[in-house]
Amino acid sequence: MQLDPNAFLADPDLIRALSERATPVVCDTDRILFHQDHPAVGLYILHEGEVTLSMDSHQGQTILSVKAKDSSLLGLPGLISNEPYSLTAVAHAGARVSFLGRPEFTALMQSNPALAFKILQVLAAEVRSARRALY
Repeated sequence: MQLDPNAFLADPDLIRALSERATPVVCDTDRILFHQDHPAVGLYILHEGEVTLSMDSHQGQTILSVKAKDSSLLGLPGLISNEPYSLTAVAHAGARVSFLGRPEFTALMQSNPALAFKILQVLAAEVRSARRALY
C-alpha cells in the first residue's frame, strides 16, 4: 500500500501559526518521533529534511512506508481523535522538526477557529490518500 506524501502537507499560514507555539525537536541523529499504537500527545511539524512514516501489522511486517515532505503535519489524526498514533514516524539526521503538544494545539484552535478549517483540509487529504491506497 502506498500513501501519497502530499496528503500530510499543510497550508503555509497554518504551518506558521502552529510553529509560533511549537518547540524545536533536535534531530542530530535519526530519532523516533512517535510509535504506532502509542498515545497521541501532540503534533509534529516537518519543516525540512526527511521523516519516514510507517505502519506495521500486528505480526511486525511493514504494511506501508512513506517519506513525508517539507511542511507536513505528522500525528494529526491521533491528536484530533484522542486515539493512539496509527503510524510510526522517524526523523532522519538533520531534519528540522518541531512539536506542538495537545494543550498548546487545543489553545490555538480555540483562539483562532479559522485554523480549524485548514486542519480539516489536511485530515481530508489523509483520508483520500488512504482510500486511494486501498483501492
